[in-house]
Amino acid sequence: MEALRGTVAAGFEPVRDEFAEVVLGEGGDFAAQLVAYRHGERVVDLWTGPEITGDSLLGAFSASKGAAHLVVALLVQDGVLELDRRVSHYWPEFAVEGKRDITVREVLAHRAGLVGADAGFALAELADDRVVAERLGGQRPYWRPGTAFGYHALVVAALSGEVVRRATGATIQEHFAARVRDTYTVDFYLGLPSNQEFRYLAVEPAPEPPGVGVRGLPGIAFNRHHPGNPELWRLPNFRVIRANGPASLGGVASARGMARMYAAAISSVDGMAPLLKPDTAAAFAQIQSVGYDLVTRAHKTFGVGFHATSEVYPELGQGAFGHSGAGGQQAFADPRNSVAYGYSRRRFPCPSGPAPENARLISALYASFQRSR
Repeated sequence: MEALRGTVAAGFEPVRDEFAEVVLGEGGDFAAQLVAYRHGERVVDLWTGPEITGDSLLGAFSASKGAAHLVVALLVQDGVLELDRRVSHYWPEFAVEGKRDITVREVLAHRAGLVGADAGFALAELADDRVVAERLGGQRPYWRPGTAFGYHALVVAALSGEVVRRATGATIQEHFAARVRDTYTVDFYLGLPSNQEFRYLAVEPAPEPPGVGVRGLPGIAFNRHHPGNPELWRLPNFRVIRANGPASLGGVASARGMARMYAAAISSVDGMAPLLKPDTAAAFAQIQSVGYDLVTRAHKTFGVGFHATSEVYPELGQGAFGHSGAGGQQAFADPRNSVAYGYSRRRFPCPSGPAPENARLISALYASFQRSR
């Protein structure tokens, strides 16, 4: 059994104890990382498991969308993008097949009806946001835009990324590197350089790998209808995914990177100003879609490009925002409590999505700082 490693600030020892219990004490034998910030200071930095360190990089899966849409939030804050502008204002070729009136907000709220392509994507196509955007730009939506919502799991940040590229001449990946990763020393990559490959730990399959049927909207949204497409859990293990960093699914990060990114979004970190103004953070956290999701076929809640995370974990303050990942990841910012959180694990969970241990870890984190008040 691997030992628990890392540090916690005074008063946060219950988080360390809970992490040890849920990962080590109940038969957990997977590698995992847990990091949290309070008021811009790192108060939890823990890891355990074979091969892993605090600096190890893991596939971020859909937690990548949080990095991508932090860029969109910055560009809206700058006045470069407007959420209620039509997508076709920035991307004229998009205005075909009934898509002329779709707004940027509707895309970010998973209301555009463009969850995938009729014929699906080969791996190399899925890894290229420009190819995904071009294919979807010419396609008819699967439902009348704005009338319903469904998780655009593998494509939403290719669509928003094309809007960013048309408006600025640079990709989401380039903006993220310049404005977030490099400026705030955030250990999160949308496009992993070859000289950082040695830090990557390959995703391990679940004991019972989950499957998604090939028929219907779920199959299209998760690209299961394309012949030979790899299982979702395997995607970050392909170098083409890691190298290109498709912004919906292809990020690579440590828990330190995920938590620091959200800390920098809402707090002063190392003397640097927060990335987002409070009004911007509130606007992107505001609920846009709530109810039955046509893709996941479950009750879901989305803000603007982010999950409305406070609807999932009751301890969080209203207006918390972030994004989970299919590989068990959970990452968010809670502006009301000045908390940022990042969790990742190496073994893909079953079912996929934010790992169930997050609920216990988050509860322990919030109980720790509330006791110290």
